[in-house]
Amino acid sequence: MREHCFLAAPSMAYADQIMSYRDESLANDRQMNGVAGLQQFSTAQAWLDYLDRNAHPETRAPGLVPDSTLLFIRETDNRLVGMTNIRHELNDWLLQYGGHIGYSIRPNERRKGYAKQQLKLALAKCRDLGLDRVLVTCNENNEASRRMILANGGVMEDVRTKPTGERLQRFWITL
Repeated sequence: MREHCFLAAPSMAYADQIMSYRDESLANDRQMNGVAGLQQFSTAQAWLDYLDRNAHPETRAPGLVPDSTLLFIRETDNRLVGMTNIRHELNDWLLQYGGHIGYSIRPNERRKGYAKQQLKLALAKCRDLGLDRVLVTCNENNEASRRMILANGGVMEDVRTKPTGERLQRFWITL
């Protein structure tokens, strides 16, 4: 049975776990989703500084929309189990391919039901932001992600092909 988790703002209190999450994810996956570019940074402080810069319109990187990156923490042991990135609005690329929510679960915590719980909490945050409908996408061959989205009320709109050739399923969830 999966344990209860909560969403927390990234901070230096989780610095070691953030970097451990990064290293474990890069060792197991070709790409990291829902982590706001964590894979590009060699220290937690550099990543936190990046998140802070992007939190302000005057310092946000060109092309990025307002967003919130949150850590998915297991309550019993305060362990970083996953990360989610909530985009407060959609630009054209996000509307076509990325959606409102990016997410990932630490490789050694997968297949334990955490992703479903994480998406449910992220959807509550979207509701708090005033969104009434949320777009969530997943790779066409990612059956686990598809099931998790459907379990949270996702209704498939279509499948689109990214310029890279990757095929994505697009789901809308009404809040």
